Amino acid sequence: MKNRMSYASQQKLVVFTFLLFPVILLLVFGFLPILNMFFYSFLQWDGIGEKTFIGIKNYIELFSRQENLRVFGVSIYYFVGSLVQLALALLFAVILSSKMRAQNFFKGVLFFPNLVNGVAIGFIFLYFFKDTGTLNEVLKVFGLEGKVLWLTDPGMVNYSLTFTSIWRYMGFNVVMFVAAIQSLPSDMYEAANLDGASGWQQFWYLTFPGIAPMIQINMILAVKGAVSVFEIPYIMTGGGNGSSTFVIRTMDTAFKFNKIGLASAMAIVLTVIVLVVSAIQNRMFRNSEGGIS
Repeated sequence: MKNRMSYASQQKLVVFTFLLFPVILLLVFGFLPILNMFFYSFLQWDGIGEKTFIGIKNYIELFSRQENLRVFGVSIYYFVGSLVQLALALLFAVILSSKMRAQNFFKGVLFFPNLVNGVAIGFIFLYFFKDTGTLNEVLKVFGLEGKVLWLTDPGMVNYSLTFTSIWRYMGFNVVMFVAAIQSLPSDMYEAANLDGASGWQQFWYLTFPGIAPMIQINMILAVKGAVSVFEIPYIMTGGGNGSSTFVIRTMDTAFKFNKIGLASAMAIVLTVIVLVVSAIQNRMFRNSEGGIS
């Protein structure tokens, strides 16, 4: 009599078969490049010629040159902007989750920027914010003749770029928050209405704790995005006028100055920063779950 696999063994085989290909792709295109980048970070290499092992000199150069670390200050603008973005997204999500007309239309309007290519958005706002662009022409109609140098003034450029980033990504957070709010049981709100709870009380004691995991996810993504901003400032300013981010600095180091080893060390440091910040956020949310609920 032939040996037949048990039902449990068949289930394990099916699961293993379906997971095998994605895991292989993750290893080949995810972890292997990171290992290669970690190896390159100990080399002096221009990407073409001979590789020379120099130990931790790339990391020493990275942390000893102020211009490599100064760009992290630009991330503060995007981090504050991400907090504003999340607050606005939560506000719009609460409004759209209430009974109002044309909900789907407004959801589509808010989500639409997230569908547009980042390069296209960069060019759109480049002409919007340029010295002779749309915004200054509109301000001129209202009698504001003095042109604001939105992209060439170092004191204004990061505010302009942060606004562009908020406009692009807020719709994604709105949709995520709306989905989380609508997944909450409606009988909680019915009971709260019978008890005479105000709209603010319902939000703070019912909605906010219920969507706390979604807020956590969006916060992690916001911090990650704040330290790894690239396409919008690169398209609109090329990193000039004090708008260079750590990723733009890394790309210039690798492909303009042909320092692949130093750029790899910068990428490793950025990866570690994102992982550490994400771990801290996870711990903070985990410790506050009891208080929120």
